[in-house]
Amino acid sequence: MTDHDAVRAIEWRNNGLRLLDQRRLPQQVVYLDCNTADDVAAAIRGMVVRGAPAIGIAAAYGCVLAAREGELAAGMERLAEARPTAVNLHWALRRMAAVDSVDPGRLLAEARAIHAADIAANQAMGAAGAALIEPGRAVITHCNTGSLATGGFGTALGVVRQAWGEGRLSEVYAGETRPWLQGARLTSWELANDGIPVRVIADSAAPSLMRAGGVGWVIVGADRVAANGDVANKIGTYGLALAAHALGVGVMVVAPASTLDPQVPDSDAIPIETRAPDELLSWQGEALFSEGEGVDAWNPVFDITPAGLVDVLVTDRGVVHHPDAVRLRELMAQTANQELA
Repeated sequence: MTDHDAVRAIEWRNNGLRLLDQRRLPQQVVYLDCNTADDVAAAIRGMVVRGAPAIGIAAAYGCVLAAREGELAAGMERLAEARPTAVNLHWALRRMAAVDSVDPGRLLAEARAIHAADIAANQAMGAAGAALIEPGRAVITHCNTGSLATGGFGTALGVVRQAWGEGRLSEVYAGETRPWLQGARLTSWELANDGIPVRVIADSAAPSLMRAGGVGWVIVGADRVAANGDVANKIGTYGLALAAHALGVGVMVVAPASTLDPQVPDSDAIPIETRAPDELLSWQGEALFSEGEGVDAWNPVFDITPAGLVDVLVTDRGVVHHPDAVRLRELMAQTANQELA
């Protein structure tokens, strides 16, 4: 599907990595050129590029830059430290290490293959997920899971793109996703840019919207899926899933197989990144409280949605209803056998 799919946030051009600076959207469309692995690590850490698949792709290209600087191993180490929760980052670095070469040309070919495979996987997941949506229903998304968060097309937002193109959706609602407003700023910009109407809602309005009827699915991505099906995703996902479960609305998680982490048995072993309190204790760049006033903040970036609240997991290797350890193990084993055949 090529309709409603014009946004690309990651490009290799002029022998360097070009990233759409997502901190500036929607007011400004600004691109950042990364010419070193440290540039890429800083971009990942500073939220220039975000979303688990996009972080992995950017890190792959960062390896090319590290090799060009003659310090591949050190560059990989710095890239690995940039964001701890997104498993795709470490998956991409392992795949780049498996090239077993310091030749920038060979590494670039692998990075481009990772990038292209991500887009193809997203398109496959988009078709599979859209087929599950009853025509005439509305959907709610959270955070940004589209072309801005991936190599292109998107995971959860790829399903939305596909379903909209097939005429299945009555309405698309984007939760604002505090405190970085990835839904209000990025999802709304991306969908509008691709000709898909969208309505932004306050995160806390989602349960009331679901209770009013008409919403068929909450569709989200994932930064890591544990072996038992527990999902780490943007903070606020757990609350959405609880409300959806209580109100009879389906919860669909859309994530490539690279986001599944069979080495992590359950959510207890998933590291949850926290960020600076001032992201919550400031407004339009101005601090709300002075130091010493006794006001602090707890600012986790992700939360855990237990597998029991997930109705369907859509991956590029297949669709799993009511995911658990047994079903995910069967999925991975089945696809491994197909690859060996």
